[in-house]
Amino acid sequence: MRHAVSVCVGMVIGAGIFKTSPMVASSLASDQALYLAWALGGLLSFIGALCFAELAAAFPHAGGDYHFLRLAFGQRTGFLFAWSRFAVIHTGSMALLAFVFGDYLSQVVRLDPWLGPALGAYAPALFAAAVIVALTLLNLRGVHVGLGTQVGLMLLVIGGLLALGVAAAWLMLQGLPPATPMAAPERAGQVEIGTAFVFVFLAYGGWSDAATLSAEMRDGRRGIVHALMLGLATVTLLYLLANFAYLRGLGLEGLAHSQAPAAELMRLAFGAPGELLIVAAVALTSITVMNATLIAGARTTWAAARDLQQAQWLGGGLGARLARWDLSRGIPPAAIAAIGTVAVALVGLGTVTRGGFSTMVDYLSPVYWGFLTLSAASVLVLRRRLPQAPRPFKVPLYPWLPLLFCGCSGYLLVSSLLYVKAGALVGVAVLAVGAMVLVPRRR
Repeated sequence: MRHAVSVCVGMVIGAGIFKTSPMVASSLASDQALYLAWALGGLLSFIGALCFAELAAAFPHAGGDYHFLRLAFGQRTGFLFAWSRFAVIHTGSMALLAFVFGDYLSQVVRLDPWLGPALGAYAPALFAAAVIVALTLLNLRGVHVGLGTQVGLMLLVIGGLLALGVAAAWLMLQGLPPATPMAAPERAGQVEIGTAFVFVFLAYGGWSDAATLSAEMRDGRRGIVHALMLGLATVTLLYLLANFAYLRGLGLEGLAHSQAPAAELMRLAFGAPGELLIVAAVALTSITVMNATLIAGARTTWAAARDLQQAQWLGGGLGARLARWDLSRGIPPAAIAAIGTVAVALVGLGTVTRGGFSTMVDYLSPVYWGFLTLSAASVLVLRRRLPQAPRPFKVPLYPWLPLLFCGCSGYLLVSSLLYVKAGALVGVAVLAVGAMVLVPRRR
């Protein structure tokens, strides 16, 4: 059980919490609303994880969502989802994390003396593109981060969140008064609940992968519920602690306008050494999650390209290259290079729109929530279509919990579309291109 809980925490927690809190704060009117949003995010993530746990236990497959969608809605939907993971979700996540890396690193590494003020302003984007290129080249050489290193760096991000709590406690011991929250009437016209939850759920992303543990646990019926409950409760408490620390040191208004809140808080509490430590923790965490995303994304792309070729939905030299596996290096080289290239291009998109991290959230959110709504609906569809399939674990309070999560996912889909900026339009357009391209060559 302890192993399952730790794996669940490791899959969910990431560098996003160090960047998403300002976006949530800018969409809400009070400290209490901020805490409530993060608590509800944990609860709704748990409900969604229960739905995915049933699917993973009943239909175990390495493809996860890809497999569930193919079973419930057909081959075309499955392939379109594979396209979205390659062109939007995985690559957008890499670019998003690269901006987290760049925004924090630029707090302590200034490029202005070498590049001048004009180019120095693009330091976060330059750092973001450089780290993606470096990771892509390392993976093309067959260099992988070991499991022990991944676990160690997962503990590092937990340590970083706990350090924020220590910083808040230190400020209290020093007698520094709490940052004054802005009066609610001043922000009354800026409250955007849907937008806030888009960013909250971004930080909780990963629970759908954690739910696949149900297919491997000895006590799949009760064990997965306990693992998900304890794991997501741990993540929720850590996120609430981080936001308490942000509010204690920066206040709601200061948090809403911060580019790197953890760095600002640690600098306020412990000076330059504290800032340097948290920047190192965030940078290493971002690199770790980006590397894991690149590895998983390349393998998903390779597997989907192979399936598309077998179904004669994709041909030509590109399809053959993407479906090639290099046995000597143990990697799909074309898939790795393609994902790295698209991720760098998305960093360019974020730079051109001057949104950076926010543009990447806009870019991937509508597509992500659209497919997550379909994945949750798969529970309902497959209960009716394949009622005799063994289900070691069944989501409780069926069909109400799946319907509730479908409704919440649909609401977030609409919210992400209403929160329309250039990134969202590009993301939906890329998905539409995939829908037009993935036409069967032979039926």
